[in-house]
Amino acid sequence: MKCFFLICLLPLFVSAQDTTVVDDYRVVTLPEVFIRNNFDYKKLIQQIKEDTTFYKAFRNLRILGYTSYNDIQILDKKNRIKASLSSKTIQHRADSCRTTEIIEETTIGDFYKNNHEYNYLTAELYASLFFSKGKVCGENNIVKGKLIDPSNKSGMEKHKEQLKMLFFNPGQKIPGIPFIGNKLDLYDERAQKYYDYKIDIVEFQQKNCYTFTIKPKDNLGWFKDKGLVVDEMITWFDIKTLEVLARNYKLSYRAGVYDFDVTMEVIMDKFNGLTVPKTLRYKGNWRFLFKKRENAVFTATLFDFKEGTNSLH
Repeated sequence: MKCFFLICLLPLFVSAQDTTVVDDYRVVTLPEVFIRNNFDYKKLIQQIKEDTTFYKAFRNLRILGYTSYNDIQILDKKNRIKASLSSKTIQHRADSCRTTEIIEETTIGDFYKNNHEYNYLTAELYASLFFSKGKVCGENNIVKGKLIDPSNKSGMEKHKEQLKMLFFNPGQKIPGIPFIGNKLDLYDERAQKYYDYKIDIVEFQQKNCYTFTIKPKDNLGWFKDKGLVVDEMITWFDIKTLEVLARNYKLSYRAGVYDFDVTMEVIMDKFNGLTVPKTLRYKGNWRFLFKKRENAVFTATLFDFKEGTNSLH
């Protein structure tokens, strides 16, 4: 009933003023109507914190067929293209297995090694999200008990899992990254001293939704550059289901052994009741210990989804 009530009041929000409250050291800005009607914003924040629908949307790609346009560009120090891939692919899903068919593909530079393996980690990560290597069978879209955990891996595989966790769970603590693991947690008491949190209600793609914005506080001075990792994160949630409709975030950090500056934009869509990623845009410049710097941009555009056989909901 509260959601219905808020939807009815949505046209009034434009003129309503925001209200700031303090909750467990966390400064939260809310629409004034939330306060007037005793809306349980604490429960909403907790649900947002524990959200798995973003990760679930990408897991759904394991049980569906779809077509994608793929554009990956590796840039040099002057942001000129030194290697790239442009392709159209179709993922087929049948008999609990998926395969990727390359319809067309063009590459430039040293995008591939001589053995046709990827020459760049950014490309490897992209492929792990959207391409199958041969026939892959027995996958499902179950999230419970399947969350990413880099702690049981080592070497480059551990780095890949850490990057996936950074991608799927921005704002959550990532184990095993020196200096910044704890600084990625946007919800602990430490983070609440340095970030502002804002909940609002807006219209997005003709749907009423919550926006949850996290930004560093003003006037942090030196600490903003040296002590924080998340520069901004905005997530749009369906007001009825709390599923993620879109997410934009920007992360940056500089340390002696590594640095990164990453911007990501993801827009979701619906297919047969499943949330799926429709558009993903990435821009990142990063360097890890024992790994050469990579400066890359990519765009994934997914469409023409098809129900696979033996899929799980």
